[in-house]
Formats: sequence, structure tokens, C-alpha cells
Amino acid sequence: MAAPVTPLSSTDPTLGEGTAQGINAPDLQVFVFALFFIFGGITSLNDVIIPKLKELFTLNYTQAMLVQFCFFTAYLLIGIPGAKLVKKLGYMRGAVAGLLTMMVGCLLFIPASQNATYGLFLFALFVLASGVVIVQVVANPLISLLGKPETAHSRLTFAQAFNSFGTWIFPTVGAGLILGSLQNVKAADLSGPALDAYRTAESAVIQHTYLGLAAALIVVAGVVWLFRNRLKGERHEASAGLAGFDLLNRKRFAFGALCIFLYVGAEVSIGSLIINYLALERVLGQPESVVGWMIGLYWGGAMIGRVIGSLLMYLRVSPGKLLAFVAVGAIALIVISANSTGNVAAYSLLAIGLMNSIMFPTIFALASEKLGGRAADGSGIINIAIFGGAVVPLATGALADLTGSLGLALILPALCYAIIAGFGYYARRPYDGPVAG
Repeated sequence: MAAPVTPLSSTDPTLGEGTAQGINAPDLQVFVFALFFIFGGITSLNDVIIPKLKELFTLNYTQAMLVQFCFFTAYLLIGIPGAKLVKKLGYMRGAVAGLLTMMVGCLLFIPASQNATYGLFLFALFVLASGVVIVQVVANPLISLLGKPETAHSRLTFAQAFNSFGTWIFPTVGAGLILGSLQNVKAADLSGPALDAYRTAESAVIQHTYLGLAAALIVVAGVVWLFRNRLKGERHEASAGLAGFDLLNRKRFAFGALCIFLYVGAEVSIGSLIINYLALERVLGQPESVVGWMIGLYWGGAMIGRVIGSLLMYLRVSPGKLLAFVAVGAIALIVISANSTGNVAAYSLLAIGLMNSIMFPTIFALASEKLGGRAADGSGIINIAIFGGAVVPLATGALADLTGSLGLALILPALCYAIIAGFGYYARRPYDGPVAG
């Protein structure tokens, strides 16, 4: 437990009430926007890797979803240690630690590819995700602190637009690089040495992609290190109770943390299955390598929606009411997609990205109101809640295997959105409780 210190803020310790002392806030916001872009893009690459590994290792949907399970389990295991690390090192040095951990994860794709072993790929993804968690612990509270508290919702939503830009660019490019050869040879048609050689060769494609990411990450980490002392007067308060879990006694925060669990689970479930869903005969009936680029439409919708949502909240539209509205919209689109065919089924599912757009930043900001100097603790708890990205997709994959229908499996994400709609209505008014401390 760290020694008690005062929060990074001015005289009023509510979340976002002050700005970093001695720092040009716009410059620091650009840095945070870059972090959102990086960890969003790398996370979304899982949606491209899943159909690739599913084909290479002839996996069912439950087994394929272990990609997301291992990736998002890092949020459960690293969330609190990550928050403690950031409080010890500070935001800038913490970001460097996270970026370097991500680089190590990317480099682990080398032995995974050389051995063409599914388990090694899963371990590499876990290490990569551990770095993502640390970077996210830095980014979420920092962007909330850099400005006026009344615009925290808008500012975080705008930052998430950069996250969505990454989730649009990375899978769009990655689909061409990683899925390009799936239409030529199928692992199910091979056996023995031929199958081993095919898996090794195709795994090398994934390896080269992540080697490029590793090179980019070391450059970014170096740049951040050069500016490690730019943030002056940074202080954090000590955690009370067990690693800050006492914050769950605040009903609004606890409900919000649950909704982060459900939202990430729903978003990841749909994103992970989109390529396979679009390839179904009743939908587009095209190979995964042909429709893979369309995953970019899902994440592109989230990017556009976050810009629109940021503007609406800046104009004082109630964040809670807007959250409830888009959650209901996501449910409606799932119902339409599951009960239609062709382009209607395809594009209604892709349009859920637009509904998802404001959910994470809005839930985070609503749950974190008046956390004050406990902002880093709250971010750590919420990062643990992102473990929903491991649980809900695995359950959705199991339901798809059990029922033999991806459409029926979408019931689980729909239930998640229903609870989120309830939180939006519950948190439609500004929090009037005491500041955490």
C-alpha cells in the first residue's frame, strides 16, 4: 500500500476538478489520445486472429474464444497490480512500462509461430494484454483529470474515438495480411507433416504482423520516456481496504463496474463472431477471407458514434439517457439481424458498433464521478471488470456450439445490453453523493 498523498488536482479533489500542474494540458491530451489508439487497435486484432486460428487448429467456437478468454483474463489478474504500479511509477513511467510489456507480448509470437502451438499463442496474447491493461489504467483517469469536471464525459468519449480509430485501422489492415490465404488451403483437408508445415507457414504470417507492432511499440515507449518528467505535481492517494475494493460500497460505482463487465463482454462477443457470422450461408455466404475487411465497419461505426456522442454530451445531452438509448438500439439491431438474411442481417449486426460507441467511456465516467484521489483505484477496479471480455464471449461461443446457431448465441449480448440500459436510466442525473476519500 502506498503512503497517503494528495490527489493530482487543484483544491477540489473531485474527479477531473483540476489539471496537471506545470504541464500543457493539450500536449498531454495528444499523448493520451495516442495511447487510446494503440491499445484499441491491438485489442481489435483478436477479431481477425480468431477465425485464422480457428481454421489453422480446426477449433470449435468455444475453443476459438479462448483467444479472448486469455486476453481479457489479464484484466482480472493485472488490473489491481497495474493500478499499484501506476501509482508507484506515475502516469508517464507507468505508460512506458505498459508499452514495453506489450512489446514483449508481441515478440512472444516468434516462438508461438515457430512451434505452431495454439497454447503458446494464447500465452503471448496474455502477456500482450497485460501491457494493454497497464496502459489503460494510465489513460482512462488521466484524460478525465485534464480539464473541467463538467466536460469529463465528453472528453473521455472523444478520447475513445481515437481508440475506435485504432480498432478500425488495425483489423482492416490485419484482415488482408492475416486472412488472405484462408481461401486457398484448408487445414481440415491436410494431415501429418503437410498439416504441420501448413500451420507453421501460416503462423509465420501472424508472427510478421506482431513483429511490426513490436517495433512500433518500442519507438512509442522511447518517445514517452523522453517526456517522463513533463507531468509535474502528480500525486495519488493510498488505497483504503483491500486494493481499493471498498469503492464497491458506492452503489453507483458498483453498478457501473458490473456494466463495464457486461458491455465489454457483449462488444467482444459480437466483434469476435462477426467474420464467421457474415460468412454464414443465410447472411453473405462468402469465405472469411472475402468478408474479413467488413470487421472495420463494425469498429468504424464505433469511431463515428463516439465523435457524435462526444458532441451531444458537450451540448449537455444527459449521458445516462443517451447510454440507455443506444443500449436499447443495440438490442433492436440484434433482434433484426438474428431474424433476417442477406445484407439486412449483415449490416444490422455491423451497425451495433455505432450503438456501442459511447458505452464504455460513458459508463466509466458515470461510475467514476467524485472518486477524487481514488481515481487510479477506480480505474484498476474497472479494468478488472473488463474481464467480462473473457467470460461472456466464451459463454457465447459455448452457446453457439450447443445450439448450432450463431444467431441464437447473440441472446447473451442482448441480455447484457438490457442491464446497461437500466444503468443508464439509473445514472441519468449527476451523482450527488460525497467525494471518495
